[in-house]
Amino acid sequence: MNRPLALVYRGPATIEGCPEAVAGFLRESPWEFDVRYVGPRERIPLGQSALDTATLYAQPGGGTLKKAFKHLRKHSDDVRSFVRGGGRYLGFCLGGYLAGATPGFDLLPGDTDQYIGSEDAELDTDGNALIDVRWRGRRRTLFFQDGPYFWLREGAEADVVATYRNGLIAAMAVPFGAGRVGVAGPHPEATEDWFTDAGLKVPAPGRAAAHELVDAVMASGR
Repeated sequence: MNRPLALVYRGPATIEGCPEAVAGFLRESPWEFDVRYVGPRERIPLGQSALDTATLYAQPGGGTLKKAFKHLRKHSDDVRSFVRGGGRYLGFCLGGYLAGATPGFDLLPGDTDQYIGSEDAELDTDGNALIDVRWRGRRRTLFFQDGPYFWLREGAEADVVATYRNGLIAAMAVPFGAGRVGVAGPHPEATEDWFTDAGLKVPAPGRAAAHELVDAVMASGR
């Protein structure tokens, strides 16, 4: 049986450690992904030919949105076509911002905004921090670094996976054409060293939340 191919972006629109964390938990997934990196310095370049063979494309966290989109703008049509045709998009933090439209791939029935600037946000720092969210009805403490929240147009279809304390959407899965888009503002994929390197307490239960987001975005398969 052929394993579903998951492509993880690694390049100038992310930072060291973020692609590797995403690739690591995807390799552990019950979906049994065959995980490959794509990017300008990888063996497989990001583009239509690579996406045509994939089931899922993952956009990791990274630096600033405007700088990242300068590198990825030329791939927007390919990514949109991939998802519209039945592919899956998975974005964490910066990858969540990039799923939006200002700027981004415009994959959401709404858009993104900066959580720490929202009303009654529990954090006001853009540095490394812990954040509490309600994830699939349970409290989760996750790694956070200036991630987005997501808003929806009235009547939009969405599987809201997690909310912040102020009620805004922290993670969700939404349809786009024949495909699905899964996004998270926090980092459920973070490995233990992310916390220890930042001097933060390592929460439990590991990366279970990340796997639940994958389940949501893979809900109907490709």
